[in-house]
Amino acid sequence: MPQIVKQLAIFLDNRPGMLARVCEALSEASINIHALTTSDTVDHAVIRMIVSDPQRAIHVFEEYGTLVVDDDVILADGDNKPGSLARIARRLAAAKVNIEYCYSATAPDARKGVLVLRVDNPQKALKALNS
Repeated sequence: MPQIVKQLAIFLDNRPGMLARVCEALSEASINIHALTTSDTVDHAVIRMIVSDPQRAIHVFEEYGTLVVDDDVILADGDNKPGSLARIARRLAAAKVNIEYCYSATAPDARKGVLVLRVDNPQKALKALNS
């Protein structure tokens, strides 16, 4: 069932070891990472993640002096078969909800996967996906 969750975005130097430091800091605070994506620019990396305790993670990042931004995103289970994402995207389009970006993961033999959607209106998206 789709739900609205907090996604954290942190901005780091794009160099070896930075992701390891982030993961170690979260591990030491007993915070689990549920979803993660990274993207790079010329001078930094953006790491977006959904974690088990976003407020605590924000505190951890701030202690390290790391810029962190939180956003509401949609977290949805999806069937691991052709057309699943198309159905979700079609429902959101019909509701006039724009998908700004998304990321997902599914093991090839899994029945379900997880989809994270950053949309322009999370409440409207949730209503469209739950109807």
